[in-house]
Amino acid sequence: MSSPVLLVIAHGSRDPRHAATVHALTARVRALRPGLRVETGFLDFNAPSVPRVLERLAAEGTDDVVALPLLLTRAFHAKADIPAVLREAQARLGRLRIRQADVLGPSPLLNAALERRLHEAGLRPGDRSSTGLVLASAGSTDPEAIAVIAEIARELRHTGWCAVRPAFASASLPRTEDAVRALRAEGLRRVAVAPYVIAPGRLPDRIAAGAREAGADVLADVLGPSRELARLLLRRYDEACVPRVAALTA
Repeated sequence: MSSPVLLVIAHGSRDPRHAATVHALTARVRALRPGLRVETGFLDFNAPSVPRVLERLAAEGTDDVVALPLLLTRAFHAKADIPAVLREAQARLGRLRIRQADVLGPSPLLNAALERRLHEAGLRPGDRSSTGLVLASAGSTDPEAIAVIAEIARELRHTGWCAVRPAFASASLPRTEDAVRALRAEGLRRVAVAPYVIAPGRLPDRIAAGAREAGADVLADVLGPSRELARLLLRRYDEACVPRVAALTA
């Protein structure tokens, strides 16, 4: 029996760097597990769209797909947009079994990717105890997503950072530049900004601009096609493939 196809669902963007990053990430996933078929579909702006990929797979005789949202939190796209697209496709392509995997975050692998990006940007391991960190995400109107970012910031604070503050590029406050300034006001001489986003685009650019405007000492790159992120995609895929069996009481 062949393994289910992994369909990575990305949001899409007018910025060509977004799709290029997504394709680089899925290529890394294929390299980690050569026998697995990995497809990419986009919700908007880029091709192929999710429905077109599913139609093609069904036409080829595929009967099992794991749809994995390329999202860090369970916000609107994970709760509404993607389930609606998958339900519509399931109704049209009845013989194709479609399972939606969980979103990527939170995960220790994401935290590891975040810290490696900071080290690549010049932060040394010994700097953590004297550095304030701004965890800058895209932002959301979903309270659950905002709470997850705040909780990750609290967890990072307990790993040796002098201080950690969440920030958001849209929909929520504070903005990156305000978080950097708040840490400076607390007396911190070194401040680092870590974008908690997967691919480049308008909102990550806004994070970077805010970091530079406020004079952050270190600005990390986006998570991108990191090995940690590729491993996490495979972990979420494997979790979705395991049948959920209700626990039986003796």
